[in-house]
Amino acid sequence: MPQDFSGQNLRGRSFKGQNLERANFSCADIRGANFTGANLIGANFSRAEAGLQKRSYIVHCSALLLLTVVFGLLSAFSGALTSLIFSSILGLQVIGWLNLIINIAVIVIIIRHGININFAVAVATAFAFTLAFAFTLAFAVAFILATFSNSDTNGIDTDVFGILPTAVAGAVIFVSLSIYIVRQAMKRDEKYFLVRSAAIAFASYGGTSFRNANLTSANFSQATLAHTDFRGANLTDTCFQNAKKLDCARPGSTYLEKLKVVKVLTTRLGQNLNFDRQDLRGVNFQGAYLEDASFVGADLSNANLQDVNLSRAKLVQTQLDNTNFTGATLTGAYIEDWNITSSTNFTGVRCEYVHMRLPTKDNPDPHRKPDNREEVFGDGEFGDFIQPIFDTLDLYHSQGVDPRAIAISFKQLAENNPDAELEIVAMEKRGNGNFLLRAKTAPDANKSVLSAEYFDTYNQIKALPEQDIKLLLAEKDNQINRLENMVMTALERPSFYAQTYNNQGDTMPESKKVFNFDQKGADFSGGFVNADTVNTHNIGANITNNSQEQQPETKTGAKTILILAANPRGTSSLRLDEEVREIEDGLQRAKKRELFNLKQRWAVRVQDVYQALLDYKPQIVHFSGHGAGEDGLILEDETGNLQLVNTEALAQLFKLFSGIECIILNACYSEAQATAIVKYVPYVVGMNKAIGDRAAIKFATGFYNAIGAGKSIEFAYELGCNVIQLEGILEHMAPVLLKK
Repeated sequence: MPQDFSGQNLRGRSFKGQNLERANFSCADIRGANFTGANLIGANFSRAEAGLQKRSYIVHCSALLLLTVVFGLLSAFSGALTSLIFSSILGLQVIGWLNLIINIAVIVIIIRHGININFAVAVATAFAFTLAFAFTLAFAVAFILATFSNSDTNGIDTDVFGILPTAVAGAVIFVSLSIYIVRQAMKRDEKYFLVRSAAIAFASYGGTSFRNANLTSANFSQATLAHTDFRGANLTDTCFQNAKKLDCARPGSTYLEKLKVVKVLTTRLGQNLNFDRQDLRGVNFQGAYLEDASFVGADLSNANLQDVNLSRAKLVQTQLDNTNFTGATLTGAYIEDWNITSSTNFTGVRCEYVHMRLPTKDNPDPHRKPDNREEVFGDGEFGDFIQPIFDTLDLYHSQGVDPRAIAISFKQLAENNPDAELEIVAMEKRGNGNFLLRAKTAPDANKSVLSAEYFDTYNQIKALPEQDIKLLLAEKDNQINRLENMVMTALERPSFYAQTYNNQGDTMPESKKVFNFDQKGADFSGGFVNADTVNTHNIGANITNNSQEQQPETKTGAKTILILAANPRGTSSLRLDEEVREIEDGLQRAKKRELFNLKQRWAVRVQDVYQALLDYKPQIVHFSGHGAGEDGLILEDETGNLQLVNTEALAQLFKLFSGIECIILNACYSEAQATAIVKYVPYVVGMNKAIGDRAAIKFATGFYNAIGAGKSIEFAYELGCNVIQLEGILEHMAPVLLKK
């Protein structure tokens, strides 16, 4: 059974190396706690307070004070050295001018180029020169002092003057420079990344440590995470929704070192951001708004993109192995050469159309699919359309393509590896004469070994003299000639072969290529859907707003269940119709269905909520839609766009309706609203983290099946959570039942 530390004072406690899988640390004080190397899979740290203990603050402040004093003295000393330019002694003047030049150079470099890795390298390179200068300075001072020992001391006072004012001026200049650097670092100026990183590393010493811990699927929503060490931690699917001061944590080499990523993790807002070529493996962007974001060449393997709005996002050459797109919106996305695999999850994806390539100045056509701009994918059709052959061997040729060598090499590879079941499924000419040959393989085939064997043969054949190639061809059958012709055709006409090559010499008809959804052996992971025709069928359906329809009369003595649904424009699409249908069907099948009346309001605005409460006087209120954590719930405004409803205002509204027995907030991060509302309502269910469409539907199904059977609200809640778990969904701990 998972351990429960919720609300406890755990300051300074050591959990090093312990197995704390699914442990509950919600609202706990874990400042200074040590979780190094611990197993914290699925652990709940929501609203926990991490960071430094008070005594650590005292130590840090003392160290900073000492550093300030030392820096001030060094600054004053530097100013004093600069004042030597006023000396009448040539040796002292040289020292003063050298110090002034070095100081000016350092200030200019810092202001123009910042203090970053390049600056650190430059400082290291100049270290030898600095040592040499220091020795020279020491000898010069020793010589000058020796000269002074044989002269009148009054000469010193006469020749060297203004030391104190110059020292003060030097200190002021360097302190001002320090303040400037600190301000720029606090503004997250990339030029001062090194300063910020060093400051965070210093401030995190003695704070909460998750170093090398396994935080897979852990929940840090609304937690305070300043001065927390995440170096080396496994942050796969870790939730940081509304986490505070995450940008002040020590990230190490995890994805938390990227401030743009931290912004999306905490706020779920990432429209138009650029994540090109970044390592985002395992990141949890669930429920985020990433419209028009760019992920060109990024690695999103094992990422949680459930219910993410990726409209018009650039997923070009993006690595998407085991990525979860459940319920995501991909309308208008650019998917050229994206790398999806058999474990990429497209369940419930919403997509009206996609673009198969990123437009360029030379070729502005994005290859929209479906081709007909009046046509869109219906419900469930995109998954069928994009379903790839995952077990493919991609043989990419560059620097001069030899069709004959390709034909011979592939034929020989197929003969040497019959168990690999090689079948050509795509040929594509890439820019500048490059060529891609894609072949289907058996699921257990070692594609790395096959590729190496193929290119060994290919490179050997390319290097053979013409006479030897002719002798080799004489020993082979006509299939090589036919395959060679196919390669040459593909190179001359940059298009795809959209049928499986069956190793019998069949060639494609040149009149027209047609792609059907049931086509076996087609591959789309590399953009292989650029056929002349796409056969699709629009099977979509509209959700009807029933708010104005005539409602059936309420059965005497029956309880009313009021469903409020909202999915404004600009938010990720939700399967609200399916959720409501499951609730409706469950109550229809229920043994005690006569005890319940189901009422619905769709696309609800603020006035729709209180009007429905007045009209129906419900005993159970069920909200399906989007949540925004402590900021409130998301409804619609008069134009159909989102409107945020304040948590406290929502609680005060339900305070006015005393007949309500239970409220279900089936929305991400709605635990904050549940906590506020439960002061006035006996039972409230909220979600302590983001919850996907599938989990939300399964919870509603189990909950209302139990209610329809006459079970208590507590039993219904337990059954709803269990149904999520029975379905193998990892979000069964998201619903939280609060009691008055």
